[in-house]
Parts: sequence; C-alpha cells; structure tokens
Amino acid sequence: MRHRRHRSRAVLSVVAATLLGVTACDASGGDGPGPSGTQGKARPSPTPSWDRTPRSIAAVGDSITRGFDACSVLSDCPEVSWATGTDSKVKSLAVRLLGAAGAAERSWNYAVSGSRMADLPDQMAQAAARRPELVTVMAGANDACRASTDAMTSVDGFRTSFEDAMKTLRKTSAKAQVYVASVPDLKRLWSQGRTNPLGKQVWKLGICPSMLGDPDALDAAATQRRDTVQDRVEAYNDVLKDVCAKDRYCRFDGGAVFEYRFGTAQLSQWDWFHPSRNGQARLAEMAYRNVTAREDPS
Repeated sequence: MRHRRHRSRAVLSVVAATLLGVTACDASGGDGPGPSGTQGKARPSPTPSWDRTPRSIAAVGDSITRGFDACSVLSDCPEVSWATGTDSKVKSLAVRLLGAAGAAERSWNYAVSGSRMADLPDQMAQAAARRPELVTVMAGANDACRASTDAMTSVDGFRTSFEDAMKTLRKTSAKAQVYVASVPDLKRLWSQGRTNPLGKQVWKLGICPSMLGDPDALDAAATQRRDTVQDRVEAYNDVLKDVCAKDRYCRFDGGAVFEYRFGTAQLSQWDWFHPSRNGQARLAEMAYRNVTAREDPS
C-alpha cells in the first residue's frame, strides 16, 4: 500500500508540473517560454490594420494631381484628378471609395502645379486641417525636372522635406492614413514622346529640360544626362518607400506608378508630359487597387 501511495504521489507531481508548464505557455503566448519572476514581459502592441474604406480624402502634390493640361492647354483641371476628381470617365480614387456625392463633399485637393517636395509640408498642413482619414501624396517629378542635372533636388534634401511633411501631418492627425505614389518613369516619358514631332517642339519650350532637352540626341553626354535623371528618380522612390515604412499608417505603392508601362494615349496631347484623362484614369485604378489591397504593396 505504501508503495502504491508513493507511486500515486509521483504521478500527481508529473501531472501538476505538466499543467503548470501549459499555463506558462498560454501566459506568454504561443509556445514561447513562460514569464520569469512574478511579472511577465509585456507583449508588443499589434500593428494596426489598414483601413481599406476611408471616408474622407485629401490630396497633396504637384501638377499631376491638379490634372494640369488634361482638359485644356496650360490649365489645371482638378475635376479629372486621379485622386479627388469628379469626372465620370476618370473615376478618381475618391469616387471609387466614396461615391460621386461623397467625393464632392468629403475630398479636397491641395496639390499645386509646379510644386516640389519642399512645398509639401505647407500643403500637408492645409490637408491636415481637414482631418481626412486618407491623404494621397504624389510629388517628386519637378524635383528631377530642372534646367540641368546639377539643379535637381538632392536626395538628402528630398528626404528632409518628405519627413517634415509627415511630421506636419502627425502634429494634427496622429492616425490619418497616407498613400504615397511613386515618382513616374521620366525616361520612359522621353522614349514615348520623342516619336511625336509636335511633342518635341512643345518640349523645347522648357518642359523638363534635364530629361527632355534635345530629345533626338543619342550621344554619350545626352545618354549620361538622362541616366543621371533616372537614377535620381529611383533614389527619390527609395526615399518615399523608406520614410513611409517608418510610419505605421503609411502605405507606399510599391513602385506601381514608376513601373507602369504607359503609352502616348496616357499623355496630354498638349505637352506630351502630363497625364491625359486616360492617364489620370490609369493612376486612379492603381491607387484604388493599392489602397484597397489586403497586403501592403511595398
């Protein structure tokens, strides 16, 4: 009998130890080690889920977001903006997310034609005052499109301005979501437009001379100039991705705009540089796909 009691106590001890071990695993989550001492280590806060159905939108950026040269020559046309426009053929991001009535009432466009990244903090302050649930950003083309490659915005300067813009937003809206579109492929712009005689004549008026100047030149100097601009655009996109990744409510497009293989149908027939209505619609499609995606495209 004494032998049986000893064996029963041993079995109970093993069962108790097993139960204590299971309890420790549950307390720390998964199958990790249990808490040491009298207090367990705090678990990190979960990453917030991206809201794929924001109820208000503000846009910041440059002439692309203003719809410049999409409706008439040398004029903004915000109604066809990929971000906040109301044109039924474009079906902007705002229209796709909020409906036509919602886009008219709860979307705002603070982009300014000719803007560079250094102008974004002021635009972001205006956008933040509306307390939108989503802010769209498309800027950087004008930083590369300068009179010469030496005049392009430095990568460090570009980064500082974008970081300042994000800080400006966060002072007012800690949880507003931000969708950042990549800078377009300016070298593809040259390759598509240079086949159009009228387009080349328009470019001579001073449209993006760092890339589009002397479009028929194929010598080493011209090739080097265009490659320098292209490298800078790619560096800008790396900055956008990096800065966005450090903000828990920011989503980069994964390079979708830069990688889009646009043709002449997507370019303004007045300057062969800005998006046409068709081009604006394609930008809206990409934005909607990325904003509503379950996974971050970057």
